[in-house]
Formats: sequence, C-alpha cells, structure tokens
Amino acid sequence: MDWSILQQYGPGLLSGFGNTILCWFLGTIFSMALGLVIALVQRYGSRWVGRIIQVYIEIIRGTPFLVQLFVLYYGGPLVGLRLDALPAGLLGLTIYGSPYFAEIFRSGFRAVSVGQIEAARAIGMSEPSIVRRILLPLGLVSSLPALVNFSIILTKETVILSIITVPELMYQVQRMSTETFRYLEANLVLALFFWALVETISNVGRWLEARVTKHLIERT
Repeated sequence: MDWSILQQYGPGLLSGFGNTILCWFLGTIFSMALGLVIALVQRYGSRWVGRIIQVYIEIIRGTPFLVQLFVLYYGGPLVGLRLDALPAGLLGLTIYGSPYFAEIFRSGFRAVSVGQIEAARAIGMSEPSIVRRILLPLGLVSSLPALVNFSIILTKETVILSIITVPELMYQVQRMSTETFRYLEANLVLALFFWALVETISNVGRWLEARVTKHLIERT
C-alpha cells in the first residue's frame, strides 16, 4: 500500500469530509424538524390529513433514496424545480429522513402515559402547553436512542450524494481512486473517516441521553 498519495489528495479528502459533515448535520436537523411536524400533525390533525401523511410516509420509506434523489435532481427541472447539487442533496436527505423521524417521534409520543396527559387537562392546561411541557420532553427521552441510531444511518446515506456530484467524501475518494488506481487506500480512508464520525455521534448521543435522564430525575 502506498500512503504517500495522501499528501497529494489529503486536502481534497478533508474538504470532502467537511462537506459530508455539513450535509449530514443539516440533513439531520431539517429532516428531524420536518419529522416532528409530521408526527404532531398526525396526532392532532384530521383523519384525512393523517391519511395523506401516511401515504407520504409509505411512499418515501418504500422507495430507495437513490431513486428519490434522481427524481428530485433530474426530474425537478421538468416541473420548474432547478437546484444545484448541494441544495438538491440537502433537500433529498430531508425528504428521505423525515418519515423515519416522524415514526420515531410518533412511537415516543405513544410511550407517554395517558394518565399524565389527562391529569394535565384536568388542571386546565391548554393543548399547546401539554405538548410543550409533557409530550415533547417525555417523548423525546423515549425516542432519543432511536433518533441517534437513525442519525448514524443518515451519515452513510450521504455517500449517495456523490452520484449528483455533491463534493462530499465519497466524491473525493472516487476521484482519488480513478486518478491513481489505488482503490484499497482510498476506500480504507473512506472507512476510517466514517468510523470516526459514527463513533463521535454515538458518544454524543450517549452523553445526551445521560444528561436528559438526569435532568428529568432531578425535576421529579
């Protein structure tokens, strides 16, 4: 193995890794926010709205991310939606991740005791206050491990963005491989970068879970 090529391609790989982190972070934040909205609308919206949302969830979960990205990036201009590669990638991650986060939030909300919600209504709390002070905090605690787990899954989905020329890590690794024919070194670098990112997310998730649990215990 010849690791000296990293001196030449190191800056490009680091730039690609930075773009990967950016795509993952923004894609996770946006898709998590959209998933939370979807879960709340499912819970408090009308039956017809709930059915429409369920159709959206089933379509997105039932089709590969690559297909969704192609439809968005290459099919978007047919309906007037023209996006550069990076915005299209972020929008694609947001659309792809939102149904999964919605289902995670929905299961977290269902884990909240009905008795607590009924008690809050009995003392005159408004529904927005119940959501803000009871449903969201307790539901998020139940959902946190699954939220972290799917956030890790989204890190690996970022490699697909290279197909539409987003200059993330996979794109830079492919460039390095095709120019040097050093496929082993390039893919080992890719694996190491993703391993480091996943380990960081996992540790942060465990830290958040411990902090949130401790905070709730102190409140009670």
